[in-house]
Amino acid sequence: MKISAGILLFKRSEEHTFYFLVHPGGPFWKNKDSGAWSIPKGEAAEDESLLDRAKTEFLEETGKVVNGNFIELMPITQKAGKKVFAWALEQDLETSGLSSNMITISWPPKSGKTIQIPEVDRWEWFSSEEAKQKINPAQAGFIVQLEKILSSE
Repeated sequence: MKISAGILLFKRSEEHTFYFLVHPGGPFWKNKDSGAWSIPKGEAAEDESLLDRAKTEFLEETGKVVNGNFIELMPITQKAGKKVFAWALEQDLETSGLSSNMITISWPPKSGKTIQIPEVDRWEWFSSEEAKQKINPAQAGFIVQLEKILSSE
């Protein structure tokens, strides 16, 4: 089973909680919006620290280092069977000036040709309701978990 690790960044105003999500780059995702966004995350090796992998993926997909009081969330399993571990972190992040690493993909699929694309092409803050619409449906569980934790503080 494939395992990924990521970070759910959030910030609060007096009335609302906002979530930082990333949109995957490349032609496959170009016109996809609802259900296409994700927490910054990536695949982890078997013996790797999952929190370290999550921090590395955040850096690769945004160009920014995050540190602080990480809140461990219960893992979720996405539709294709990938298990995702996540940590929430309360921190503001300016979205202008973010940059993603480049990756090589086969495009068109099964063509034998490859192209270079940014792993992430957009970064945005969303309100709770908007985030739950935009994020991969399984990952919405991370938002629900975090909101339960925050409401009991």
